[in-house]
Amino acid sequence: MLIKTRHDSKWRNSGLTLIEAIFALAIIGLIVLAVYGAITSGVTSLRMARENLRATQILVEKTESLRLYNWDQLNTNFIPASFIVPYDATSGTNSGILYYGSIALVNNPDIGTSYSNTIRLVTVRLNWTTGRLQRSREISTYVCRTGIQNYVY
Repeated sequence: MLIKTRHDSKWRNSGLTLIEAIFALAIIGLIVLAVYGAITSGVTSLRMARENLRATQILVEKTESLRLYNWDQLNTNFIPASFIVPYDATSGTNSGILYYGSIALVNNPDIGTSYSNTIRLVTVRLNWTTGRLQRSREISTYVCRTGIQNYVY
């Protein structure tokens, strides 16, 4: 019967050296960092996509609400020029992301003088902050004196 001693070649080659262990830990560390970076990037992209979607919803809501106003209301500052909308409509304006918006009705210089009293260019703008990044969106449309708002009532 053979007894293995520490001086045997098989005994010495059966374990890891310190350098091999350090390299293995370094490779595992790099893999963990890469996975963490991928997850963080995915979560950030998802968050920004949700904020963009909410901004689009607000823009469409404000633009569609113009159908409810008649021509006199549109031209007499009946519509508030600025507004604040929270990201989460149930949370109120005290928490989370706030969208700061403005509505501008102007005469469009590209239309010409014959239509200047019957058509207005409406621009709805939103600004909000994601972390330290300032973001904004806007949508523009035309409103006419003889438009759809005359048939809503």
